[in-house]
Amino acid sequence: MKILLVNPPNCGRSIPEERYGIDTIKMIFRGEPLALEVIAGNLEGHEVRICDLKAEPEESLDRCLVQWKPDVVGLTAMTCEANTLLALARDIKERSGAMIVAGGSHVSCDPDFFNNESIDYLVVGIGKLSFRLLIDALALGAPGQGIDGVVKTDPSGPLPLIPRAFSSADLVDAAAPRYDLVEKNRDRYVMSGVGGKMGFVVSAYGCTHRCSFCAVPNMTGGRYLSHSVEAVIRDMRLLASLPLIRLVDANTFGNIRLAEELAEALAASGLEQRIVADVRADTVVSHPDLFRRWKAAGLATVVIGFEEVSDRRLEEYHKRSRVETHVAALAILKDLGIRVIGDFIVSPDYGDEDFEALVDFVKSNPIDLPLPAVLTPIPGTPLYKQVRDRITIHDLDYYTFTNAVLPTRMAERRFYETYAGILKDFTGHIRH
Repeated sequence: MKILLVNPPNCGRSIPEERYGIDTIKMIFRGEPLALEVIAGNLEGHEVRICDLKAEPEESLDRCLVQWKPDVVGLTAMTCEANTLLALARDIKERSGAMIVAGGSHVSCDPDFFNNESIDYLVVGIGKLSFRLLIDALALGAPGQGIDGVVKTDPSGPLPLIPRAFSSADLVDAAAPRYDLVEKNRDRYVMSGVGGKMGFVVSAYGCTHRCSFCAVPNMTGGRYLSHSVEAVIRDMRLLASLPLIRLVDANTFGNIRLAEELAEALAASGLEQRIVADVRADTVVSHPDLFRRWKAAGLATVVIGFEEVSDRRLEEYHKRSRVETHVAALAILKDLGIRVIGDFIVSPDYGDEDFEALVDFVKSNPIDLPLPAVLTPIPGTPLYKQVRDRITIHDLDYYTFTNAVLPTRMAERRFYETYAGILKDFTGHIRH
């Protein structure tokens, strides 16, 4: 079969820009479509192409539909891209008649949103194996029903979804991502604040924790699943020409034993790539020796979700960490010479004192690139269930993590002006 996998264009709308003319708050995603490369890697025996509309003009999609004529088109979307996915599905269905399959982060969080006549099937959760099983069924002319984690849409009724019990088998370790399918766009995949061309590698899916705002557990049914050390090294070798590797796991060090084995294998591999990885602050504090080993193996930068500078708010988010732990982790990483990108959450109920506390924390600690995002309750998360009655903006185009979809405590204009000011200050003085 001919299978076209489509990454939607950069989209999403901005309240501060539309209402107040503040055009300095942008959320642009320029990373390669690794989820689609991973899916493509397990489709041996089929013709597969990837159309990355974040990096290519939309005419490239037109050419594929008209000239190549795919049998199946797979679409993916984050929350702010959900409406765009539906529009793409409708357009592709009308023009080509191809079978439309949707998957990705927001499909896994809120599959009912995509129970639409323009979409034929949904793949809920990580889909490397389940999408392949669906394609195998369709290739034989069989209905793609009865596959756990795959559901046939039916706009006339509720989705008959059978949840998938995810396991290590779903990672299909033996099948490498199809990095070659986006090679023409490689120069466009860069990481702000780190610099240089980079490639994406995944070593683990899911997370060991359950923060209330996080949608990651929806991808694995709450499990934490690790690729083998051999698979991670293989994928890095496939990108050996690139100076920078971004491990895109939500928590690269969720399995300490495997993290130790991977550090040892990296040190012996001969690879000389700089590595960026996500880590929890409490892991750094509990295992400083592990990070010494990773530093020697190439770890140059870590991304830490500090989220808050208040223990009370950390408890509300079920972060299971404390501010003093964050400070201790920063001291360890500074001593090791590992750069830190710090993610923070700006709640719509922030007042002047909260913004000031965030600025004071950042100025008092060695954070090389602080990135504050606006608290956004993603459908399917515990936070969404907790606050859904207070949500004032339901249009998912605004769920970019730069808009307040809950009421602001400060006057709205002042909230956005303050947020825009600290964002400019934080990103304009990147430590090198």
